[in-house]
Amino acid sequence: MSRLRKKYKEEILPELKKAYPNKNPMQLPALKKIVISMGIAEALNDKNAIQKHSAELALISGQKPIVTKSKKSISNFKLREGSPIGLKVTLRGNRMYEFLDRFCTVSSPRISDFRGFKPKCDGRGNFHVGISDQLIFPEIDLDKVARNQGMNIGFVTSSENDEECVVLLKKLGFPFK
Repeated sequence: MSRLRKKYKEEILPELKKAYPNKNPMQLPALKKIVISMGIAEALNDKNAIQKHSAELALISGQKPIVTKSKKSISNFKLREGSPIGLKVTLRGNRMYEFLDRFCTVSSPRISDFRGFKPKCDGRGNFHVGISDQLIFPEIDLDKVARNQGMNIGFVTSSENDEECVVLLKKLGFPFK
C-alpha cells in the first residue's frame, strides 16, 4: 500500500467524517482516478512521434498509454478519420496514489515560477491541470527529448461539488495557492 493511500485511510477519512457528519461514509469525497492525456499534433507528419511520446508517458505514469484516434476528418488540418492524434492513461488504485504523491512532492515544485495551482474545479467536483512541459517529471531523460510536449492531468473525485474536491485534494497534499 502506498504512503498516500495509507494516509488517506488512517488520517484523512476520519477528518472528513468529522467535517461532514451528516453524510453516509460511502458519500465522503474520495479520489477515483487520474487521467493523463496528450494531444500530439506532430503525429500527422511524423509517424514515430506517437512511439516517442508513448514511451515518455509510460515512464511518467507507470503504465502503457492507449492511442486516441480522430473521430472526424478535418481537411483544413489534413486530418483523416481514424488517424492517431493523442495518448491517454487512466490511473487507479495504488498507481494513482503513487503518481499523485510524486506529482505533489517532486514534479510540481520543478515548474518554473510555481506558486501553487488555482483552486478552481470544473463545477462537478473534479480538478484539471494543464502542464506545458513534460520535463518537470524527473523520470524523463533530458537528452532523449526531441520536442517539449504538454499534457492535461484530470483528478476525478467522488465529490458532489467543488468545495469538497478542493478540501480533499488539500488534505492529500495538493499544492494550491
